[in-house]
Amino acid sequence: MMGFLFSARECREIEYLLRRELEETLLDLGDYRIDEMVRKAMEDRYQVLFKMYGRFVTPKELSRYIRNKKYR
Repeated sequence: MMGFLFSARECREIEYLLRRELEETLLDLGDYRIDEMVRKAMEDRYQVLFKMYGRFVTPKELSRYIRNKKYR
């Protein structure tokens, strides 16, 4: 486990970057032309980003990025 000390401004910047990545990944995951193997890698990356974002924001803000899994 690693620890980092960030200033308030740095936290806001990381929060912004994570939010942008989550939004971009959600948009890409909605494209069904993407290969299944690539989609799996994107879903794994999304989970990591989601957990990181959860450390910076309130549960209410985090709930905007919860994925609804559609079963086939």
